Amino acid sequence: MPETHPKNQIVLAPSTEPYRGIKSVFLAGTTTKTDDRDWREVLAESLLDLPVTVINPYRPDWDSSWKEDITCDHFRRQVEWELEKQDGADMVVFYFHPATEAPISLLELGLCARAKKAIVVCPEGYKKRGNVQIVCRTYGLETVESLDALKPAIARRLPNNFS
Repeated sequence: MPETHPKNQIVLAPSTEPYRGIKSVFLAGTTTKTDDRDWREVLAESLLDLPVTVINPYRPDWDSSWKEDITCDHFRRQVEWELEKQDGADMVVFYFHPATEAPISLLELGLCARAKKAIVVCPEGYKKRGNVQIVCRTYGLETVESLDALKPAIARRLPNNFS
């Protein structure tokens, strides 16, 4: 595991702690368990040596009984937190896993597209890949071919002499 940069930070929902990183990165995309380890956890670990605040909407206290409805306070506050953090982030990373449909991630990509701050991974096999590709091309969003390509893409958006 890489040595942790002093300005690196991982923020989980619903935290409101101030950011330490030079840049902030919101992790949007597939939330369904698809592999041995969650892609957000793997990416956050790979970024430990960079001065970034990683905003992970994962919520350890999530309760599956919360109704996905505006009248459910816990659910509403989670969605509002995610929208606020995406809007305020310097970068929003999207990962569309081929085994999922990720309709909320598609919605979030649409909300974020005009801001041109997204980095998108949409592998072959993702059901709506063509739609994602067209949105990315139309709005000039950066796309990378794999999860492994995300760290270099994020690092390129950092100032040259970060410390």
